[in-house]
Amino acid sequence: MKSVGIELRYERDALSPIHEGICSSPALERELILGGQAVDGVETITSFVDGDPAAYEPLIADRERVREYELTPAEDGFFLYLRQELGPEGISLLDALAQETVVVVPPIEIRSDRTMRLTLVGHPDDLGTILETVPEGVSLDVLWARDELTVSGSVSDRQREALEVARELGYYEIPRRNGIEAVATELECAVSTASELLRRGEARAVAGVLDGEP
Repeated sequence: MKSVGIELRYERDALSPIHEGICSSPALERELILGGQAVDGVETITSFVDGDPAAYEPLIADRERVREYELTPAEDGFFLYLRQELGPEGISLLDALAQETVVVVPPIEIRSDRTMRLTLVGHPDDLGTILETVPEGVSLDVLWARDELTVSGSVSDRQREALEVARELGYYEIPRRNGIEAVATELECAVSTASELLRRGEARAVAGVLDGEP
């Protein structure tokens, strides 16, 4: 078996309505699809969204294909349970990318820069077939490849930016060269926002190291 981390970059016209909404709203950073299934033309997914539920709900509340949804606020964003009818082709994202010997390993990361990141696991030949078959309006980059099962990390772009700024300013030096106020100034955000970004990023980065993520 082989695992591959890929990034799909969408042209604006190829974005789904929900992905387009994530890209256009400053209150939404990304969505992590944690799992799902498609049965009889209806897809059910659960995901976690980094962002404001009030900014996300309009993206699904009035959509004709949405049958049911529920938003559950959490400290870092909110959880989403969504059931929606699939398009005329009747294929979910997980099914479209899978082959007989290939599976999509959650999470699927839907990002605000018009990209999507995910991990595929399976036979090398079938993985190669998927990588060579890309829909119109979408480009594909291989981020990494392993001979064993691994999963991509979960630090968001904004959290990574905050961590990098903090390191550059000497926030992690001993003794500390600059405090959280300098980090907030560089990020052009409130001190409380900078502190929260670092806290989340640090927690996820540590979890990634301890769990052996690439």
